[in-house]
Amino acid sequence: MIREEVVVIVGAGQSGLATAACLTVLSVPCLILERDDCIGSLWRNRCYDRVHLHLHKQYSELPHAPYPPSAPAFLSKWDFIRYLDDYAARFCLRVSLRCAVEAAEYDEATGRWRIVARNNAEDGGGVEEYAARYLVVASGENNEAVVPEIPGLEGFDGPIVHSSQFQSGSEFSGKAVLVVGCGNSGMEVALDVAECGARSTCIVVRSQLHIVSREIWAVAMLLMRFLPCRLLDAFILLLCYLKFGDLSKYGLHRPSKGPMYLKKYTPTYPVVDIGTVKKIKSGEIQVVPSIKDIKDNYVTFSNGSRKNFDAIILATGYKSTVKNWLKDDDHIIGEDGMAKQIFPNHWKGKKRLYCAGLARRGIYGSGEDAQSIANDIASDYHSQK
Repeated sequence: MIREEVVVIVGAGQSGLATAACLTVLSVPCLILERDDCIGSLWRNRCYDRVHLHLHKQYSELPHAPYPPSAPAFLSKWDFIRYLDDYAARFCLRVSLRCAVEAAEYDEATGRWRIVARNNAEDGGGVEEYAARYLVVASGENNEAVVPEIPGLEGFDGPIVHSSQFQSGSEFSGKAVLVVGCGNSGMEVALDVAECGARSTCIVVRSQLHIVSREIWAVAMLLMRFLPCRLLDAFILLLCYLKFGDLSKYGLHRPSKGPMYLKKYTPTYPVVDIGTVKKIKSGEIQVVPSIKDIKDNYVTFSNGSRKNFDAIILATGYKSTVKNWLKDDDHIIGEDGMAKQIFPNHWKGKKRLYCAGLARRGIYGSGEDAQSIANDIASDYHSQK
């Protein structure tokens, strides 16, 4: 039996929940399909314990639900999970858990999206089919862990853990640990490992990166509405120099383009430092270049140096898997599973297809996408009633 729905939203993370809430406020029926057994599964199941939001709470709230004044300025992982739970309950959102979408294709004859999903409920579940007038892709940027090809990695004689499985640095106390990846996750994982008593901690930094503090980035977010990008970047870099000094002597080199320019025109965000830089300056965390190869427990780096490690943590990111199941789109989603079109026109495709939270714009961007999508769907839906 095919189930008729007005709107089907794939994914019950922040983007899917926000889109459903905005539709609900506008009296448009919708259903969320979620492959995992909970909402906000990225935050619940794939985030390490010490995670806090990097942006101030005013930039981390979803539509129609501001944080109370008593909420901390930078929410912890568990604070945000509670916020998502309360959000779903407040708007009485319909969510079908353990329901993994396997295919979605537009049916020209009926003018509907045909969605095939596998229900993995504990009672046996089975295949379910839906017909929806509108389809919203909100399955997120972080569907599947990325594991890089490193010569000899498979023969490493010790634990190899992706950051999606990492919980706490206490598991690596007394060990020599190599963290691969220098984004926000890699920097925080290295800090956690060092603070929890690792015998030595190294972090692979292959590329140039901007490092800011929470306070500097908060000021930048506030001023971005008033200053042109060039002047704002100059101001940010001055504040960063006053805060951190010259980091190039520690192996941390800044790009030629400023952090706000890169945020606006590329997928690259700055690293928000919460203490890692201090550990790097003190020598408790050592920056190393790219890996040449691994043999047994020894890692050889591109500069010819060689070190022995007990464990490797891969903070090498994730990839979207939207293209695995979305069978009928050549406009809105790129081959990388992310929004293909340029902001701010990235969220709307053809045949009543939309995407939310696939433009690498964080929680704030998820909320903006949700409101734009809901307004567009509501206008079309109510005009045809």
